[in-house]
Amino acid sequence: MIWSFAYGSRKNEVELIEATPAHCAQLLAQQRVEAALVPIIEYQRLSGIGIVPDVCVGSLAQVRSVVLVTKVRELKDIRKIALDESSRTSAALVKIIFREFLEVETRWASHTPDLEGMLKDNDAALIIGDPAMTFSRKGLHVHDLATLWREYTGLGFVFAMWMISDDASAAGRRIDFRAARDEGLEGISEIIDFYQPLLGLGRSELEFYLRENISFRMETEMVAGLELYYRLAHKHGLIPMVKPLRSLRP
Repeated sequence: MIWSFAYGSRKNEVELIEATPAHCAQLLAQQRVEAALVPIIEYQRLSGIGIVPDVCVGSLAQVRSVVLVTKVRELKDIRKIALDESSRTSAALVKIIFREFLEVETRWASHTPDLEGMLKDNDAALIIGDPAMTFSRKGLHVHDLATLWREYTGLGFVFAMWMISDDASAAGRRIDFRAARDEGLEGISEIIDFYQPLLGLGRSELEFYLRENISFRMETEMVAGLELYYRLAHKHGLIPMVKPLRSLRP
């Protein structure tokens, strides 16, 4: 999603600001950036923004980098969950899974993404991103959230999309995010070369993750999954209303 802007043909086209997903939403809300890769739940909470169509970070079945780590085997036995404070879409997804499908109400605690600290006083921990792929699984049960969502709904899940402020400049509106994504997909081998030493994961594992686990295009069932997610988020009081997706095109 960002390789083209950071290292590819669009390197000098935009100024990139690194931030956690939750902070990206905050920067966009404060109009400190014109566009941001934002957790999808924030579309329903922010005003004056539109989405870039057809481009996303999602998963059709297993995402691997968004997981609920538990000390107990059965999800229904969980009573207290630590939520990674850098996540918003995934935090809402966990609450939906427990309230809607498991019909269990637990206690929630926001926490820095430190798995050992999160599990010290909690039965489970939601962890996302690189930490979710690199921790030791020994003695723990790991539940992939995209897999759980598919088991309960039969649909794919969208975690984040590019969003653009209505006040973005003309230049900002002309950025071709789809072409940038396509360049990133074409450069997966180069991306793996860059990140493999940082993550310590096998090359084949990273290639499968980028090519199979993550979907960067809005498949039909992912659109349906997103619409259901919004309806359930509203049902369980996680968003004030459900507004339709408004696409911004150049």
